[in-house]
Amino acid sequence: MSERNPAVESAMEGELALLTPEVRRSPERVGALLHPDFHEFGASGRHWSRAAIIASLAAATAEPGADPVAVSALRGVQLAPDLVHLTYDTQYDGSRAHRSSLWRRTEGRWLLYFHQATPFSARAT
Repeated sequence: MSERNPAVESAMEGELALLTPEVRRSPERVGALLHPDFHEFGASGRHWSRAAIIASLAAATAEPGADPVAVSALRGVQLAPDLVHLTYDTQYDGSRAHRSSLWRRTEGRWLLYFHQATPFSARAT
C-alpha cells in the first residue's frame, strides 16, 4: 500500500474540481485553480492559453444540468517539492481521452500549470 501524500491529494482534489460542471461554469473558480502561466494541449489538438480555456469552459457548461466528466485510473506522483504529475482517463459526451496534468505549488497553493489530453478509442486501451 502506498503512503498518503498531501501534495498529490491536493492536486487530485483540484483536478477533480476542475472537471465538475459547477466549477467549469465559473470563470472565477476555474481561474483560482489555474497557474498564471497555465497552458494546455487539448484533445482537439488546439493549444489553449489560460484566458481561452477559462472562457471556453464557462461557455461549454453554461447550461444547468451539464453532464459531468467521468474519470478513471487517476494516479499521481510528486516529482519535486513543488511539482505533482497526475494521469487519468476521461469519458465525456461520447469521447475518451488520456490526460496528464502538472500541478505547481505557487505561493502556498497548488495550481494547474500544464494539461494535455490525447483522444483514444475503447479499442485502443
